[in-house]
Amino acid sequence: MPKASEIKKNAAIEFNGKTYIVRDIERSVPQGRAGGSLYRMRMYDIVTGSKVDETFKDSDMLDLADLRRRPAMYSYLDGDEYVFMDNEDYTPYHLHKDSIADEIPFFNEATEGMQVVIISDAPVALDMPTSVDLEVVETDPSIKGASATSRTKPAVLSTGVTVQVPEYIATGDVVKVNVAERKFMSRGDK
Repeated sequence: MPKASEIKKNAAIEFNGKTYIVRDIERSVPQGRAGGSLYRMRMYDIVTGSKVDETFKDSDMLDLADLRRRPAMYSYLDGDEYVFMDNEDYTPYHLHKDSIADEIPFFNEATEGMQVVIISDAPVALDMPTSVDLEVVETDPSIKGASATSRTKPAVLSTGVTVQVPEYIATGDVVKVNVAERKFMSRGDK
């Protein structure tokens, strides 16, 4: 059983007799307390989809639920559901757009390294790689002689998300984007 401080985003925990998937974690260190951090976790019930916000001390012990991760690739959109195909046995996994809203701007058919999180044989979440390569489809013209440390400009990527990029990046370039921070990291591999 891990402590609350060891729980990561997209982990599945059993709490109050139900299974939840952790979507967001905020750590705070209240003043005047004897050194203990608090972890506020936004969790969703995997059966009903209801949201629960719960705060744990860093030393609270939590039960992990039975969870599997399967490597998958995005296949197609079916109404409000995104369909992912298992890379090994070609099993289709259907995920509702609301359950993967934070990840949608960062994947397309070419994105590699994604994993579908499965709890009790039901797909419940999408684990993204740390960074993804996406093409710049719209940005201001690049400036000759602009250095890597100079100013930034907005760029619309192939998935529709807008990130700030250095001035030397041009339309058609591939850039590496940090998924968690939603920030430009470097030029990507073409």
